[in-house]
Amino acid sequence: LNNPLNFVGYAAGFATGNVVGMWIEGRLAIGHIKVSIVSASLGAALAGTLREAGFAVTEIPARGRDGMVSMLSCSVLRRDVAKVEDIIHATDAEAFVISEDVRPVRRGFWRA
Repeated sequence: LNNPLNFVGYAAGFATGNVVGMWIEGRLAIGHIKVSIVSASLGAALAGTLREAGFAVTEIPARGRDGMVSMLSCSVLRRDVAKVEDIIHATDAEAFVISEDVRPVRRGFWRA
């Protein structure tokens, strides 16, 4: 406690552990991600394309700043996020996309 280098060493070890842990988590891609998509005009087409690829999609009509939009919710395995992003970009490059970690509780459709 009297040596400032102990604090520096502890902080460096703690930070390194966090970075390495995040890197490992990203590589393993374990878990689920909820992808929310807002599309001004191609929501139905995007939902159909995602469903054809085997993903479950919930369509929600919503009102945006400039009028009605389609809000899509799609829960996918983390390893499939890149594929979903590719489908979204190919179908509607102007879509607004966010993702967040989720923990499935029970039931519903989960792609195997």
